[in-house]
Amino acid sequence: MAMPSEEFAKVTRKASARIPTAEGEFQLHCYLSHRDHKEHLALVRGQVKGGENVLVRLHSECFTGDVLGSRRCDCNEQLHLAMQRIGEAGSGIVLYLRQEGRGIGLIDKLKAYNLQDAGYDTVEANLLLGHAEDEREYSAAALILQDLGVHSIRLLTNNLHKIESLTAWGIKVTDRLPLQTPAHAENCTYLATKARRMGHLLGLPQASAAPAASPGEHFTIMEEVRASLKGSEAHRRRTGRPFVTLSYAQSLDGSIADRPGHPLALSGSESLAMTHGLRGSHEAILVGIGTVLADNPRLSVRLAPGQDPQPIVVDSRLRFPPYANLLKSSRSPWIATGPGADAERQQALEAAGARVLRVPGSNGWVDLGNLLGNLGSMGINSLMVEGGAQIITSFLASRLVDQVVLTIAPLLVGGLRVVDQPGYSPRRRLPRLKNLSYQQLGDDLVLHGKPDWDN
Repeated sequence: MAMPSEEFAKVTRKASARIPTAEGEFQLHCYLSHRDHKEHLALVRGQVKGGENVLVRLHSECFTGDVLGSRRCDCNEQLHLAMQRIGEAGSGIVLYLRQEGRGIGLIDKLKAYNLQDAGYDTVEANLLLGHAEDEREYSAAALILQDLGVHSIRLLTNNLHKIESLTAWGIKVTDRLPLQTPAHAENCTYLATKARRMGHLLGLPQASAAPAASPGEHFTIMEEVRASLKGSEAHRRRTGRPFVTLSYAQSLDGSIADRPGHPLALSGSESLAMTHGLRGSHEAILVGIGTVLADNPRLSVRLAPGQDPQPIVVDSRLRFPPYANLLKSSRSPWIATGPGADAERQQALEAAGARVLRVPGSNGWVDLGNLLGNLGSMGINSLMVEGGAQIITSFLASRLVDQVVLTIAPLLVGGLRVVDQPGYSPRRRLPRLKNLSYQQLGDDLVLHGKPDWDN
């Protein structure tokens, strides 16, 4: 498993003490993380060193719920239910991670509460404050489990992302055990949002849950895209480059980010599942280094059937970080860089498992036409381009796009717009789309069309 640099991939146990509770006696270990410089806690009952199938709960700090007993969320109930189950089992671990408000901190969490009182859901509130819907990460949890000597775990969670994160960090998760508490008037909307927009596996009363999409809803645009990809090999043989699908999400006012370098989660769960289906239909997927630095994406297929596409990153100066999730993915990334990029950086990235492609260009930049020609000669028939803003604009300005799938979220952001980028010249008109089709997925509107380069 690829890890971040040694400086960050470390936690230090600073102190331990016996803690008697109503759920039984625990040992409390306090760890200092060298990555975020926060003190994370491990509440351990019984003997876990060398243990298999150890019962574990990852619990993110919630001052309002855990301490004050706020009924806006289910955190307090989940914490004590997890302690109760571990107490009954005789052994297990609660990892208490200092990630208040899904990682946005207490101040912005309280601001998000005010936005929720004004009618926004918890995801929309985070986005309006310039955050992603969930900014938590679980490297400290994995490192603490390794320090405790745990061999494999059963995870108490409703959130599949926690399983994916721990697995990516080398933790063997043998089972998922649900941890659901009763819904009530103050938290039913919050729980429904977690289920509908964040993919949490919750069985909710029908009145509080958002209506589920019908099974056929996901297939309209997906089938159109897949039909177009049937001719991708012939397209490559004719043009010398892959067939390119440009896919991205934006707000109503055309924003794809709050500001440069700050990710903005726009897609709802239904359109996000469709995006994963699109990924699984393409042989390769491409983003710019800005997306890697801001989002640290996996670019994998987790929410739909299909194989993970080959990840490709355009990185003219080889800024690709050693802790990137792409180095932990099922397929090692290809990094396209310019001829003048640093040779030592290339050696380090290749030692970490990446493949570096030197692509001719000008002024140190990667020429996208040359890159697509290289990919075509390597037998790549279909390529999905996801971002970021400069990459999207450059592909459009270079007329290297064959079809567009655009998700429009019902938000006004006032942030970074996709064509307001260096290298975009208004003198070179961007195309209208033709052969349009539309589909509503959840609250999002998805548009599919082909660029009309002739008008």
